[in-house]
Amino acid sequence: MKIPTTLKHKPVVVSENYEQIDGRLARNTDAKGLSLGLAQWNDRGKIDISAKVWRYTGEKWSRQSEELPLHRVLDLSILICRSLAHFREAYRYEHLYDPQQPVIDRVGLQGDAMTVAICTDNERINEDIKLFSQALSEDDEMIGERLRTLSRILKDMGY
Repeated sequence: MKIPTTLKHKPVVVSENYEQIDGRLARNTDAKGLSLGLAQWNDRGKIDISAKVWRYTGEKWSRQSEELPLHRVLDLSILICRSLAHFREAYRYEHLYDPQQPVIDRVGLQGDAMTVAICTDNERINEDIKLFSQALSEDDEMIGERLRTLSRILKDMGY
């Protein structure tokens, strides 16, 4: 499906027909495309690039389409990777984390750090963390394929 170019987000690089590869939802999703382009929130004289997931209801482009600044997409990737690393060793803890030390990591960014931690404010964390871990395990092959691809591309770019 063609991504619209007449809306506020202005696509520059696109991945159309994303519904064919949208993880467990492949071929049965409303996420029809991904794009990198000029952000819809740009003010005159200020240009930001954003990543967008384009969702289509079958009749119109959805207001639930998501647009994120590129640094946030990368920050989410960092959060995913640190979480995956934690859950590889989480079996060592009775509740899949150490309640006395819920901080998994502090990742240095921009002169400060992103804290990666288990959400102990969640009153059902012991139940939810088991479901989360199970879902990660079930999606391991799919996530691993994408991480290996990302790793290869980053290495090719010199990172």
